Amino acid sequence: MTAKKKSVTSGTKSSTIPRAGRPRNAESHEAILTAALKLLHDRGYRSVTIEGIASEAGVGKQTIYRWWRSKAEVILEAFTHHTAGRITIPDSGNVKTDLQVFLTQAFDSLTRESGEVVRGLMSEALIDPDFAEAMHDIFITSRRSALRGILFKGIERGELASDVDIELIIDLIYGPMWYRLLNKHAPLNPRFAKQISEMIAGKLIGSD
Repeated sequence: MTAKKKSVTSGTKSSTIPRAGRPRNAESHEAILTAALKLLHDRGYRSVTIEGIASEAGVGKQTIYRWWRSKAEVILEAFTHHTAGRITIPDSGNVKTDLQVFLTQAFDSLTRESGEVVRGLMSEALIDPDFAEAMHDIFITSRRSALRGILFKGIERGELASDVDIELIIDLIYGPMWYRLLNKHAPLNPRFAKQISEMIAGKLIGSD
């Protein structure tokens, strides 16, 4: 049977950070997001500045600050738009397989291109409560929702107990990922995705 997949999106919440001020000009808005992504690729998160984004986009700094409070907010929106739909949600009919495929995709993306950006955004969230809320609403919530969907399908198929603590399981799956991403003491690779999937599925399926 061919596995069905659907794309991870930014969830029910908008991926645009609300900010009071003048309505956004669509052309300038797109130019700013495109410039942010280009500079991320060329220079890395730490070297990107509001001044650099403004110069690359051909707009004034005031335009950016009218719509976003900080570099982190610009990058969060640009990154979210760029990555939307790039990780699919597998539906093979087997929860262990689906977890492994999903995590392998996520780990590959973090290893190849987005790890530094995500680490940078997480560091900003630690010192800026307002940005932390935006990071949670726009980025974290959608990732948890995708994983929640895989686990709920496992419950519907009878693979997992109906009273399993889904939110705890999500923490147990994502916790090791964040730990390796932030500390870089060990790789995020297909083997690690397989180990997590087998451990989680083995404990849950074998708990009956």
